[in-house]
Amino acid sequence: MTSFDMAIEMVKALDSKKAKDIQVVDIKGLSTLGDYFVIASGQSTTQVRALADEVDERLSKLGIEPKRVEGYGSSLWILQDYGDVIVHLFNQETREFYALERLWADGKQVDLTGVVTPD
Repeated sequence: MTSFDMAIEMVKALDSKKAKDIQVVDIKGLSTLGDYFVIASGQSTTQVRALADEVDERLSKLGIEPKRVEGYGSSLWILQDYGDVIVHLFNQETREFYALERLWADGKQVDLTGVVTPD
């Protein structure tokens, strides 16, 4: 499975749990951290945790496990590191504060038309 395919699978998992403002940022060539950031918001810490659980469950079924997970306890910002793809799940206030999309504005936004359900 390519890193792009993994990112799309993550997006589908997040969309199935009603994540808000799902974005994928292509950071290849900009950083050695990975190829893609998948960024999404939940409306509560419970939903943020549920989003992380859904990503973990879906990828585990494909035989893919995270290298590291941070922030699960507080669930204000959960980071799931899958190597080439890093998932950032936020509550809305924390997402606005850190504004990763702005910090990584040089990255290319991946078009998710047809992947996510329109609001």
